[in-house]
Amino acid sequence: MLVPTMGSLHAGHESLLRLARREADRRGVPAAATVFVNPTQFNESADFDSYPRDLDRDALICERCGIDVVFAPAPEVVYPPGEDHAVPVLPDVATRPGLEDTFRPGHFPGVCQVVSRCFDLCDASAAVFGEKDWQQLQVVRAMSEAQRGVRGRLVEIIPGETVREPDGLAMSSRNLLLSPEARVEAGGISEALFVAAREQDRDRAQGVLADTLLRFGIDAEYAVLRDARTLLEPVPRSHTGGPGVPCRLLVAARVGGVRLIDNTGWRGGAAEPT
Repeated sequence: MLVPTMGSLHAGHESLLRLARREADRRGVPAAATVFVNPTQFNESADFDSYPRDLDRDALICERCGIDVVFAPAPEVVYPPGEDHAVPVLPDVATRPGLEDTFRPGHFPGVCQVVSRCFDLCDASAAVFGEKDWQQLQVVRAMSEAQRGVRGRLVEIIPGETVREPDGLAMSSRNLLLSPEARVEAGGISEALFVAAREQDRDRAQGVLADTLLRFGIDAEYAVLRDARTLLEPVPRSHTGGPGVPCRLLVAARVGGVRLIDNTGWRGGAAEPT
């Protein structure tokens, strides 16, 4: 049972680690976590260089959550020099939605590359990923399903609910980079999502989402309602949700120079909490 992370662990990660511990106990397998800041999924070298790192603290958090093994490899272990570490074939959800795939070109090739390597190195049968990075969750799930046919390996992907601050802001390592003023403004992202989630009509939900973000002074890169699985335009304009047709409201925005993402479920007025 594996929890892949880039470290700088917070309460959101702790919920994933504890979920992995429970699942590992249920299955009778060890619980492991990786701590590896993957250079191939950063678009800007400055972003990679500034990513917070504190392995000693991360290891203590993992121990507190009952993790048996912390794997913190050097880059040359993940990507041995002279060996071919091809990027897996990307699923459609990694290339077609026009969300993170558009605004962070190269991100999902890096994610798929490192996750596939971690699955190999750790011989994982199941892995936990957070719902906050909703598109990443769908990408990894689709990649794992595709590799079952090609490589005979299927890693079960277990989703973990988004953990939030008291004001609703999704927990993220990037929150530490927000100024006090930007931190207040960032709370508008979750408020916009929750207000829009109560709308019955698809077009109305998207409009309320955009309007609420603007009211907080947030100019989003995207603020959309999509099919929860494919992240493509979900349904005809008349669609109002319903059982068996899960959709997702998704936002990405820069607040005070810090890029934040968040999402919540929508079922035509009967939204899931995360």
